[in-house]
Amino acid sequence: MGAALLVLVGCAGNTGSGGPKSPAASSPSRATTSASVSGPWRAWTASLTRPEAHGSCGATAHQVVCATDSGGLVGRSRADGRVTWTVPGDAHAKTAQLLVDAADERAVAGVAGVLRAADLRTGKQAWTRRLPAGRAYFALGATGGIVYALHAPDPFTGTPAVLDAVRASDGTPLWHRTVSWSVGEPVAAFRGRVYTSDSKRVTARDARTGATLATSPAGVECPHLVTGGGYLVCTGSPLSAGDTFPPMRRLDPATLKPLPTPRNTIDMPVHGVISDDGVLVLYEAGAEDTSAGNWFAYDLKRDRKLWSTYATESDAAVADGRFVTFAPGNDVARGRVVSLDLHAGPQGTGSAAPRMSPAYPQTRDGEHPAFVVPGGDTGHLVVMARTHGSLRSLPLP
Repeated sequence: MGAALLVLVGCAGNTGSGGPKSPAASSPSRATTSASVSGPWRAWTASLTRPEAHGSCGATAHQVVCATDSGGLVGRSRADGRVTWTVPGDAHAKTAQLLVDAADERAVAGVAGVLRAADLRTGKQAWTRRLPAGRAYFALGATGGIVYALHAPDPFTGTPAVLDAVRASDGTPLWHRTVSWSVGEPVAAFRGRVYTSDSKRVTARDARTGATLATSPAGVECPHLVTGGGYLVCTGSPLSAGDTFPPMRRLDPATLKPLPTPRNTIDMPVHGVISDDGVLVLYEAGAEDTSAGNWFAYDLKRDRKLWSTYATESDAAVADGRFVTFAPGNDVARGRVVSLDLHAGPQGTGSAAPRMSPAYPQTRDGEHPAFVVPGGDTGHLVVMARTHGSLRSLPLP
């Protein structure tokens, strides 16, 4: 989504190089002012408070930002992970939607029926919007100075959702549209368009006006939409109840018509990432048990499969032009971050050879770790450990 990072995964004091401390039950320690940090990212660990551990974290090239499950926002230093600013929240939900939009200098948290934005430069609250009782925010996107927030009745029962467009700088409403949508589907926004999916068809709207510009053909099944790098790919859904899955289809972002796609998936597509240069890496597993499967890499531009490697279900990301995930949980090398060249995969040599991090407490399989990727070529990753809430900034292998 361009410079915007949409994070759907769930930060106080520096703990040095040791393991995570037990998370506190209270809110993060309060900082008096926002503080900029000169120089590159550095290695550190920091414990998470419970509200942060139950929320989401994202990052820009200059700081880490976490959304709490109460709708607050917390900024953390890239130098040591310490809290530099906080914006308190007053809502509560089991999950937090978080959008970190570096281009517009905004972090936006959607928790229950409250949408709250912070200024990334000053660390102060920028604006807040509230929904009527019984509605909640489920997905966020941003492009060109506009934030897109999709909300629906909670619990969602199939009632049409609503997509709101608001100005990123001050939260001024610009337009809203009733949309067909399915739980878990993203809001993707790039190149002047915003995309939504209802697990059957994809719709493209003008980012400035909300006018419908294109709809995917009725004969193209799209149970799940994978986005990234300006690409749209329809795959089967991990929510499928069957053993066979529709063909994987790349869609033209302008017309939403299908483009040549490398192959059909054999096993169930569970989740995937797409790089800026058009490499889709998709985790596929058996429909009966998704705990073990394979990562498959596809070159979307050249319409071919690149490589595959065994894996157990875990988070993945694209960082500094490489694919990163965690070593299989049942492997002797478990508890480590694995970095692969996007095009060469596990068979790469020289500068394209696979790399592996040391084992850290935060990267253990039992911690349910997730990646937070700073924007730009920082050379670092941040791993969020959910079981014993903490963050670790580590050099990209």
